[in-house]
Amino acid sequence: MRTSTRWTVAVLAVLAALVVAMSVKLTDRPARPQTGETAAAAARTHRDADTPEALAGPRQRAGLPPCPAGAGGEGPARLRDVVVECAADGSTVDVARALADRAVVLNFWAYWCGPCADELPAMQEFQRRAGQSVEVLTVHQDENESAALLRMADLGVRLPVLQDGRRSIAAALGVPNVMPATVVLRRDGSVAQVLPQPFTSADDIAAAVDAALR
Repeated sequence: MRTSTRWTVAVLAVLAALVVAMSVKLTDRPARPQTGETAAAAARTHRDADTPEALAGPRQRAGLPPCPAGAGGEGPARLRDVVVECAADGSTVDVARALADRAVVLNFWAYWCGPCADELPAMQEFQRRAGQSVEVLTVHQDENESAALLRMADLGVRLPVLQDGRRSIAAALGVPNVMPATVVLRRDGSVAQVLPQPFTSADDIAAAVDAALR
């Protein structure tokens, strides 16, 4: 092997060793702890701009019903310690207790989701037909709470809305990161079915829910 070739090989070997050393150092670097500000941002369920004063007008326009209150039971085990906000009035909702002892249809959506806008009126019609046999509760999965309220007002949909910009409910239930998605819960809090699909009619929703709860 020529001298120049040996020097080239040696230089390349040194460079490769340096790259590996730098990669290991970066990989082993401990995660930077969150400051109070970044931790708060990660935990927030709606935008900083969505203050009670800013939401007053959209809330009045939407005219949403209150979110369900606890019936005394503990509710779905997976949802214990999950706390979100009720979009209707800003009250705090302990999700597990709110869903205790009732069959529930959870509908996950966002204000910018086109298929969600088609589905929500069908969900409202399904709720009208179902009466007290099952409760439809929608979950808005975006930080823009004001936009959610205005979307519901524009659609003329009057269903309870949980504001969950962190997507904590979906994470607890193992719902795929798609919207719309629907989860059917039995009265005992167990998950009957996860339906990561859009619906366009109350008939289709009723058929899916009936099949899940058999």
